[in-house]
Amino acid sequence: MNNRQFSKTVILGNGIFPDHPITLQILNNAQTIICCDGAANELIANGMIPSVIVGDMDSISEENSVKFKSIMVRIPEQDTNDQTKAIGWALKKGFTDVVILGNTGKREDHTIANISLLGDYSKKLKICAVTNNGIFTPISGNTDFASFPGEQVSIFSFVNGTKISSKNLKYELDNLTLDSLWMGTLNESLGDNFSLNFECGNLIVFQSFS
Repeated sequence: MNNRQFSKTVILGNGIFPDHPITLQILNNAQTIICCDGAANELIANGMIPSVIVGDMDSISEENSVKFKSIMVRIPEQDTNDQTKAIGWALKKGFTDVVILGNTGKREDHTIANISLLGDYSKKLKICAVTNNGIFTPISGNTDFASFPGEQVSIFSFVNGTKISSKNLKYELDNLTLDSLWMGTLNESLGDNFSLNFECGNLIVFQSFS
């Protein structure tokens, strides 16, 4: 897991700021940091400068909105959240590989919404979300994952009826129908890899750092 290569294009959400060694490394190695509105406040407070600030600008401080006006992209419509606005900006600029940081932790409703949107984003670009606890990866077909023994694994289907099988998980899935969001959660890897097999749908897989 620690050897995984992450995109150098980061979208920073206005959730809990990165403080895990892996998330901090991703942030420090980023070549482009796209801040979702108020996320710029904490990034700047931590001595870093955003490449661009995208959103409806309802949570950025007045001081920063003046100081960084030249890199602000205000999108006032309320049909999408700031994370989706940042994804739209990245797509328009030709980015094809993005990692999201800081999109969980402050409000549970925001967290669920932000994670559920990964499946939609993955239809347009390569993407994952990394929290201070682990990695969320959207997949749309059979996938092999690098892992380690004892790694905590949860599988989420936001579409009822997805049938899935697994290899090398502690609680193997044998053509299990995921009828509820919780049904694929709280599993564990048995080795340095595991695989998931399913015919249709979109899944989001969480892998813990420890």
